Amino acid sequence: MNMIPWSVLLFLCVAGSHAMVYDTIVVGLGSAGTTAASTLAQAGKKVLALEAMDRVGGRVNTVPFGDGLVELGAEWIHGTINSRVYETAIANNIDIVNQTLDFQFLVSDGSPADTKLISELMDFAFQVIDDPPPVPEPLGQYVTRRVNEHIKEKYPQIANDTHFIESFLYCMKLGMEGYESSDNWNDLTTFSQYEELDGHQHASWHRYGYKTFFELMLNTYNNGPGYPNLDIALNKEVSRITWPRQPAEDAVVSCSDGSVYRARSVIVTVSLGVLKERHNTLFSAALPSEKTTAIKIMSMGVIGKIILSFEKPWWPKNMTGSTFIWKAEDRKSIPKEDIWTSMMSGASVAMGTSNTLTLWLCSEAAKLVETLPEDVVKAKSMEILRRFMGRDTNIPEPTAMLRSNWYKNPYTRGGYTYDNILTPQYPNAREDLGKPLLDSAGNPRVLFAGEATNRQHYSTVHGASETGYREAMRLLNNSKKI
Repeated sequence: MNMIPWSVLLFLCVAGSHAMVYDTIVVGLGSAGTTAASTLAQAGKKVLALEAMDRVGGRVNTVPFGDGLVELGAEWIHGTINSRVYETAIANNIDIVNQTLDFQFLVSDGSPADTKLISELMDFAFQVIDDPPPVPEPLGQYVTRRVNEHIKEKYPQIANDTHFIESFLYCMKLGMEGYESSDNWNDLTTFSQYEELDGHQHASWHRYGYKTFFELMLNTYNNGPGYPNLDIALNKEVSRITWPRQPAEDAVVSCSDGSVYRARSVIVTVSLGVLKERHNTLFSAALPSEKTTAIKIMSMGVIGKIILSFEKPWWPKNMTGSTFIWKAEDRKSIPKEDIWTSMMSGASVAMGTSNTLTLWLCSEAAKLVETLPEDVVKAKSMEILRRFMGRDTNIPEPTAMLRSNWYKNPYTRGGYTYDNILTPQYPNAREDLGKPLLDSAGNPRVLFAGEATNRQHYSTVHGASETGYREAMRLLNNSKKI
């Protein structure tokens, strides 16, 4: 019988046992994952965070551009009261600036916009959204009906102006689809469970960049040392998560590069888009039916940004943004291959730079722009800017362009979730998505976090952070019981 040297046996034993067994492995380092990992690390737990991309932040992505920083993902802190994001900034003496978005209305044919009328109709439309009907219905259908009724009652002189009404409703459609990240405003439901935080809704990290939130959480801001008991591995795509059924078993996380890690528990923070695409292969055993149903019926849309830099700002100093009012005849005259340009809802001025403009798109247009050649996107974007903003201004060529790719990105597959028309039938879908997988003793072993699992604050960075904290505390509280 051949004898194996003791040194080889020792190596095989150590390798086979995966000498380092973590308390928790966190999959994904977006807002939820970073919050969970840092919360557990501060509590003294040994944590491994695995991130498939080459950076921390998830759907927050701060990039140097122009004469400062721009956000390819989340732009603002939405609400400053009871916001984990805002409170983290203030606790660390970071100056957050409230950005007042006083958008000017621009019409596609260059004619002056009736700002007073459009503003009043928009205010009414948003009031209508906060006053849903007793029986849920598609949001676009509801807003259209209520706006038409309001016009007949308050503005009978334009009740038959179908061109104006169509243009206004198209503007509202683009605005709502962009705000909610939905594919169509008739896929949104009037039965929304979203709750807005109090305080300013567009607080900006400006020259600090949203990346600062993650640096603060991970204790790396201003070259901070991080946490000694938190290991972070980037470019680590998780391919398999083994859900332990017996209390004595470890959870096993396998990566596409062949590496394998073990822990007592795993917190999964990947997006709904990724779960839709991979949940059948990502987990070693089939997920509970209530969770797979939630993954199937919930929706995640796309927000797209095209960011242009210029040698110097050419727009009015007091401009924060513009809303595009597309006249039906102008929109319908655009060639089929360029129809995505008519889905641009407007432009905004970022606070992290002084010389960039951001053009906003959503749904199918945002998906398409991710695939088009850069020179086409740049040329067509400039055509739209000149159509809406170049009547009295000689707009120069841009010095550079960036665009988002959240749908094409295999580790996001979209922007953020929204409540769709199936939500009234499945009001607990987000909770079902967020329920942990338990072992036979009832201990949480595979846990779920992310904005999609937050009933009231989905679609936001603060909402995602809340769920990361929720799952970290679930583990900490459970460990006290054992």
